[in-house]
Amino acid sequence: MLDVSLPDLNGLDLQKRIAKDRVDMPIIFITGHGDIPMSVEAMKAGAIEFLTKPFGGDALLSAIRNAIEHSHATLRREGETRALRSCYASLTYRELQVMELVVSGLLNKQIGEELGISEITVKAHRGKVMQKMKADSLAELVKMAVTLHLTSAPKI
Repeated sequence: MLDVSLPDLNGLDLQKRIAKDRVDMPIIFITGHGDIPMSVEAMKAGAIEFLTKPFGGDALLSAIRNAIEHSHATLRREGETRALRSCYASLTYRELQVMELVVSGLLNKQIGEELGISEITVKAHRGKVMQKMKADSLAELVKMAVTLHLTSAPKI
């Protein structure tokens, strides 16, 4: 929880500093003299709530609950992304090549031609990619690639 008017520092500036290092830390602003542009700036910078004094205890408790839920969701997503990066890091160079071509929409035969390997070898590498990435389907593998910023959408 931050007050917009802090001694020696503006609460909005502190919010920006915190957001650089701690995206998982939700911020609730409390102020006795806020205005619409100030609240819009705080919300655009990621504040969960902007409460103007006087406010009720229910409003504060609700804001705190929402902030905790937001923090848990952010930490969970970060953990999933770390695990995904770890799986990706376990791939061999050839598996990385195959994965890139698979998620771009190429068929095994096309991948084989592109890499100069047989279709059977592509299938073997593709199977290892699916296993190491813990992907149950091609659609899931594509989602993983998008999450890892490897591709934006498959080529068609």
